[in-house]
Amino acid sequence: MSPDASAVLLSAVVTALAGVVGALVLARLSRHRPVVAALGAPLVLVGSLAAGVAVATRSMLIGEDDYRTLVFVLLAGAPMAVLVGVVLARRVWRLERESAAARAAHERDREVERSRRETIRWLSHDLRTPLAGIRLLAESLEDDAVAEPHAAHARIVHEVDRVDGMVDDIAELSRLQAPTATRRERVELDDVVSDAVAGVGPLADAASVAVVGGELAGTTVLGDARALTRAVSNVLRNAVQHTDAGGQVRVVTRREGDAVVVEVTDGCGGVPPEALEHLFEPGWRGDHARHERGMGLGLTITREVARAHGGDAHAANLPDGSGCVVALSVPRGGATE
Repeated sequence: MSPDASAVLLSAVVTALAGVVGALVLARLSRHRPVVAALGAPLVLVGSLAAGVAVATRSMLIGEDDYRTLVFVLLAGAPMAVLVGVVLARRVWRLERESAAARAAHERDREVERSRRETIRWLSHDLRTPLAGIRLLAESLEDDAVAEPHAAHARIVHEVDRVDGMVDDIAELSRLQAPTATRRERVELDDVVSDAVAGVGPLADAASVAVVGGELAGTTVLGDARALTRAVSNVLRNAVQHTDAGGQVRVVTRREGDAVVVEVTDGCGGVPPEALEHLFEPGWRGDHARHERGMGLGLTITREVARAHGGDAHAANLPDGSGCVVALSVPRGGATE
């Protein structure tokens, strides 16, 4: 074999080996850092060619000046390789973001669908209790088997109100989970809290629980006043229902960075730590009062309202174990005072 042919063969082997090694490294990188792999792909190609040409020039005993000329020619391709790598990396980064967003949206849709199926199952189960009571009372009235018809009528109205509340919760949750934009307007959050406290007043009086307003931040947010009022009312109602007679529910608002937080503290005696993460799940109940109090969607709706506004809702036990605090955070969204 002639020296030139040997040099060409050696150059091809070195180029191939360098390319294979580079490809293996890129393949490993692409699993965890695809953007870096895309950026390095053209550089691996140029590096492989440079290695092959360098070996060929040495084996062919080319002069030093010619050797440098060949190396300079190859190095001149490095900037173009970097440019191509940057273009590829940006494209891969964009595709990676789009893929992550698509996966998140798909997971969100799956979670919403799972939640809806569970809610429908709970709804069909929970509706049987008030409907059975209404049917029994109606049949008793028809047969004149009720000693106090007025009490029976009142009980029927009460059960109908429970059913209406359940259906309303389902409709509200479905609306919040739909892919629609939340209405935005200037809302005085302290007014929202005041309206919610007034709305839960009769329930608190009946339960002999005091609802106390603490320090208020006096802040304006951009959001849906009706939805925010409902979210705060749900937290207050839940707090009153789980606080013993003679106890106290306290509500305050405060600023926290660019957000406003509504905190409701109750006297429920605390929640097991393993149950805290379930408080906002649709239909979850930590006691056996679910049929009397509804479907357990109140805190679920609260969190959905908060997230629709770009915030969130969390619950924690008080340090002394006397109760819980539920915090609803809402970004100010550029609202001015």
